[in-house]
Amino acid sequence: GEMQVHLQSMVNLLRDNDVLRLVVKLETKYYLPGKVRYLAVVSSFSLDDIEESVVLGIDWVDESATIGLVLPLWRDTAIELDGDGGFELSTNSTVHFLKPVSVQTMWTAFQWIHKCSDNARRNNQYPAGTSHSWVKYYENQISSDQTCIKEWYVTFPNSKEDELLRKLLRHKLREVMMTVDLEEVTSRQVRELVEAEVQMDLKQYKQYIDKEMLTIFGQMDSASKIYDHVYLGSEWNASNLEELKENGVEYVLNITKEIDNFFAGTFTYFNIRLWDLEDSNLLPYWDETFKFINQARDKGSKVLVHCKRGISRSASTVIAYGMKEYGTSLNDTMKHVKSRRQCVNPNQGFWKQLITYEGILNSR
Repeated sequence: GEMQVHLQSMVNLLRDNDVLRLVVKLETKYYLPGKVRYLAVVSSFSLDDIEESVVLGIDWVDESATIGLVLPLWRDTAIELDGDGGFELSTNSTVHFLKPVSVQTMWTAFQWIHKCSDNARRNNQYPAGTSHSWVKYYENQISSDQTCIKEWYVTFPNSKEDELLRKLLRHKLREVMMTVDLEEVTSRQVRELVEAEVQMDLKQYKQYIDKEMLTIFGQMDSASKIYDHVYLGSEWNASNLEELKENGVEYVLNITKEIDNFFAGTFTYFNIRLWDLEDSNLLPYWDETFKFINQARDKGSKVLVHCKRGISRSASTVIAYGMKEYGTSLNDTMKHVKSRRQCVNPNQGFWKQLITYEGILNSR
């Protein structure tokens, strides 16, 4: 049948050892006689047998298949249903809107892309890294008609103004959620309160606000008291002025690239601007963070050490502090910190750095 012919043409576009994981038929807005659009997920395996995947946008026009879109699936790839039978596929700062022809194919595509992006996160595959070099082969094969390519590249990169607005919405959303009874309000009511704060209609940001609300909910536990003078927490804890004051915190150690200091005129801050990536190098900062934490102790104060969620970057730094301050082993320190904050889970890169740091401390 027709589908079999189309599939064979798509297979002919692939390199010999690449695997066609998924083919899904998509709706089209730009009509051409006999035109059909397909989304394909293609995988290749590295020398270490690690899977790497890419989305291909394939156009069937004039009895032949051509490539119109090549989209590597990185660790930052996100896929979300758009509520209209399609989904948003965002990666490397752009968003592509894709709509399969049926609910079943939409769900199948959603599951496969989610699975591939999870694999990319586990193996730390990101745009500036060493994976996906083979994708250049497909980028060089892009040959669809310009009308077809235009449809694939109806993208909406986040503008600087949009990023600033999202940052403002995150801040206002936290403020609103700290002042209402969350058991008595709906997400719509929360959004309306944020709208009143910024004096804007935020319907187009409904999905973003709902997602941020869930993130904030996940952060809303109190900061964890690890040692008498050291609290470990999240962005939420760093923005909660009442909690900071109740805990006697006057020093804040902010270990994030993405979060500003909330009360710069009120507390003493020390910033380490790093992402939670396995190749981020925290180890060189641990002597400085040790001094900063003890400075707070010597002043009779408490210190909050935080990152986005209080799980990896900040937790690793508190573990490094505990090993040096109390002379405990990495495993014992990890057990202690985890007993006080169960969600602690340094990424593999930070764990290797902690092993190295333990060796450095033992050799002194």
